[in-house]
Amino acid sequence: MVKAPACTFVIFGVSGDLAARKLIPALFELHREGAMHEDTQIVGYARRDWDDDELRTRMRDALIKYGHGDFDQALWDDLAPRLSFCQGNYEGGEGYHALANHLKSLSHETHLFYTATPPSTYESIANGLGQAGLNQSDARFIIEKPFGTDLESAKALNATILKNFDEEQVYRIDHYLAKETAQNIAALRFANTIFEPTWNSQYVDHVQVTMAEPMGIEGRGSFYEQAGVVRDVVQNHLLQLAALVATEPPASYDAKSVRDEKVKVLRAMHCVQVGDAVMGQYVSGSAHSSHQNSYRDEEGVDSRSRQATYAAIELRIDNWRWAGVPFYIRSGKRLVSKSSEIVIYYKTPPHVPFQFRKPPREDRIVLRLVPNEGISIRYNAKVPGQGISLNTASMDFYYNEQFKRRNPDAYETLLLDAMMGDATLFMRADEVEEQWRIVMPILNTWENANDEPAFYESGSWGPEEADDMLARSGRRWHAPQTESR
Repeated sequence: MVKAPACTFVIFGVSGDLAARKLIPALFELHREGAMHEDTQIVGYARRDWDDDELRTRMRDALIKYGHGDFDQALWDDLAPRLSFCQGNYEGGEGYHALANHLKSLSHETHLFYTATPPSTYESIANGLGQAGLNQSDARFIIEKPFGTDLESAKALNATILKNFDEEQVYRIDHYLAKETAQNIAALRFANTIFEPTWNSQYVDHVQVTMAEPMGIEGRGSFYEQAGVVRDVVQNHLLQLAALVATEPPASYDAKSVRDEKVKVLRAMHCVQVGDAVMGQYVSGSAHSSHQNSYRDEEGVDSRSRQATYAAIELRIDNWRWAGVPFYIRSGKRLVSKSSEIVIYYKTPPHVPFQFRKPPREDRIVLRLVPNEGISIRYNAKVPGQGISLNTASMDFYYNEQFKRRNPDAYETLLLDAMMGDATLFMRADEVEEQWRIVMPILNTWENANDEPAFYESGSWGPEEADDMLARSGRRWHAPQTESR
């Protein structure tokens, strides 16, 4: 890893779960790798009545519990003195002025402000930083999802943030963009002649994007009743992955060029037959032990809730490259296993000069984000023996086997990029608003209807209605890889 310039990294909400599980472990790994400058300071900000020693004790405990590697006491002893705490609320006032004075004492010009807080605080934090004069050109504002709850709220949030910061200072996080396979989509296409010429409607039959999770809502009933699967992951993760697959080659691989091309794709993207989108909800199933609840039995969930824990949607991209190619995206809770992947299905050859009992399968490129990050190419090959008999063969690439090193966690990549001032893997305001534009017809149609969701058993791959969506055109969902290597 390259070494980032020295900065002060401020974590709003340092007492929360995100800081303990993701941010502090990621910063510690950057310190371990030598990627974080030795003069970088980490400041925790929260309402809690903590001091520096309490913060350090809590963060050490978080590293022992959630860290990515073995806890190294010597490394911690080197990092711990650079952690300090500032108490304050998020609504403005003395806390931000106290923070400003604290940052002056640390003597760094570059300040990164990370909102590891509830979304309801984002606007207050942006305004508070602006009022305290902490929004100068050397400041960067890093904001977590969810970015709004609909198109109008996203526009309002953008307006508030951009009243206090320039767009170039704002880093909107979608951690899926930092996964190695997501980044490798560009390398696969634009650094290899054998792929890019066939990456278009002339050769591609359709594209599938899947994000499956085996867990339920994990005690977040109140949150999930407001969010649902479309707001939680479809509007951000899945649309971003679809856009990465569909972009045109950028003039150069920098933040402006890459995000310009993604916005062009998102502007051309729309849902097909909104009423045919499948909105599902899990019930207890035979594949799991009986103590697992149906969604409606979860704590904080209405007993007659229609909230979707599963969605399957067909998208189209109305441009020269992708006209007529369906993009199917799906995500759900309580599915068979944790799996995220992108599958490029190719058209079958117009003529195959062999005699066979079953038609050949479609060629596929499978891009796996979870588990076993890597790429597989599935194609037809001759089975050994007399005559021509075809079966599917595979060429597989796995990051952990090929490069013999640990893949950095997505947050490590994102935090280092933010320190470096590289916004390529972060979302721009117009990207976020286009993503909300795409999903709003689905949300509006579903929320104004009285239909029951499509129920599916826990431990399945989702409702039968999602299978029917593809079956109507003679297609089927790809069966994701479920076991780690």
